[in-house]
Amino acid sequence: TAANRIYAEPAAKNRYILRGGKLLALPLSPPALLKTQLFSARAKLGLVREIFVGRSAPDEEETVAQFVRRRLGAEFLDYAINPFVAGVYAGDPEKLSVRAAFPKLFDIEQRYGSLIRGQIRGAKERRRRGEVSKQAAPMLSFRDGMQTLTDAIAARLADLRLGTRATGLVRFEGSVWEISASGPGGPAAIRANALVVATPALAAAQLVKRLSPGAAAALEAIPYPPVASVACAYARADVAHALDGFGFLVPKKERRRILGTIFSSTLFPNRAPDGTVLLTTFVGGMRQPELARADEAGIAALVEEELASLLGVRAAPRQRWVNRWERAIPQYTLGHLARIAAIEAAERAFPGLFFCANYRGGISVADCIGSSRAAADRVVQHLRARALNQ
Repeated sequence: TAANRIYAEPAAKNRYILRGGKLLALPLSPPALLKTQLFSARAKLGLVREIFVGRSAPDEEETVAQFVRRRLGAEFLDYAINPFVAGVYAGDPEKLSVRAAFPKLFDIEQRYGSLIRGQIRGAKERRRRGEVSKQAAPMLSFRDGMQTLTDAIAARLADLRLGTRATGLVRFEGSVWEISASGPGGPAAIRANALVVATPALAAAQLVKRLSPGAAAALEAIPYPPVASVACAYARADVAHALDGFGFLVPKKERRRILGTIFSSTLFPNRAPDGTVLLTTFVGGMRQPELARADEAGIAALVEEELASLLGVRAAPRQRWVNRWERAIPQYTLGHLARIAAIEAAERAFPGLFFCANYRGGISVADCIGSSRAAADRVVQHLRARALNQ
């Protein structure tokens, strides 16, 4: 896989935000912030007061919107954080818990008393340690797409059973687990000394409902909105916009029917042949879930209409692909930390049972890799302790 890595083009560093029907570059430096038309002079001046805003109580749980409104003001919430949350979580900042969804922001406030002060000191600390910030780190993918990574992982697994559904589990004395499964070869029973439940929350809840009703209830309470993606291949000459960036995000206040668009072939040029551009647009989420549930033709039509208006697309796409996920991304809403605590309580009550999925520890690929490694370490520790006690 290392040989198949590709890195994002420098031209993809620009991020655009829609405001007043225009795509404006998100400022990525203090000088750019001073010059941008994305935020009003009043909003920019209001940033000065952020240094003097007090911390929230350590045990208080605020929504992302409450946190940002309190520290940065309504305009930064509306035209920076709202579209960002829609782009990352397909979520609603009025519902997400800042401590659960963006723990680093909460930690910066608690540690430094100010986001601005924390960013300045954090940058100094990274320079002293010789580290690169997450924002400055290169973005990578693979020549044939992200499935390259999952294919490589699958190739290293000792016993992989595809098309097989886990239908139930039983715990025996000595922390031995039996998983009931149904697959191409008929029903099967698989025994193991450790069990990692790495399914989405609802499927995990169904598996552990008899064993741990408390954990099952917590898992069932995690919302997942529907999301649709539409990838459109256009002739480059048919798109007026320069496409000189990562893509654009749409604030809720703009009242459009899409969440945002990635300029896929700008980000990674091999995603489209010469003379063609690939644009990937997202619809639905917590903002407009009903749009993601429309028929595929309707979803494609609304995306094409929005791109014509926002990017100056003058013709139909040469090709398009529509994908839909009824339960797409877990939402770390208020109460999420209590739900995770209930899941952790089940792990303590039933040694050898582990939960690992993107509803826990972050939703990004990097977060999932980190939480998966942590889960693997816990499994190894459990098996070693089990072997010593036998």
